[in-house]
Amino acid sequence: MFDSIFVLLALLFIKHWVVDFVIQTQAEVDNKGTYGHADGIVHSLKHGVGTFIVFWAFVADWPFAVVVGAIDMFIHYHIDWIKMRFGTKDMYCKQFWRQFGLDQLAHALTYIALVWIAV
Repeated sequence: MFDSIFVLLALLFIKHWVVDFVIQTQAEVDNKGTYGHADGIVHSLKHGVGTFIVFWAFVADWPFAVVVGAIDMFIHYHIDWIKMRFGTKDMYCKQFWRQFGLDQLAHALTYIALVWIAV
């Protein structure tokens, strides 16, 4: 069982890297701080779809995977919005990196909670 938990977490972290660091557009980055903006929603939708795929492939229960994907989309959207709305944008400021790290920690804790729900 522990092997399954670690594999599921690894897949979620890989999905996170792909969506946040490989396929995220500049428009998504620029508009995540505007609540309800389509670019922020699309970015979070990518996360939700990725999480759905991981859980559907791993757990083989598509209704559960839909719910987990929707939860991830909702939480990811709000974590990003809070960071972009209230955080500093200056990459040369120490506070930026603290906030960026906190953002990444919040996403990681979300994945841990989703896996905990699944098992």
